[in-house]
Amino acid sequence: MDGADTDQALASKWDIPFILFGAIRVAFGDLPVWAKVLVLGLVGSVAVWTAITWLRVRRGRVR
Repeated sequence: MDGADTDQALASKWDIPFILFGAIRVAFGDLPVWAKVLVLGLVGSVAVWTAITWLRVRRGRVR
């Protein structure tokens, strides 16, 4: 081998967030504003619920 193998590529730590942001932008780009707000609200609610549950479990183990 001459060292110019292209089967593997170096990736930066920003590749995954960049790809996810692009995919979300394409998936939700054509939706009306009310649908974007609804999806954002649902995702935000799940995130808050997950954080509260995680904190409860974490505090329960300490005591």
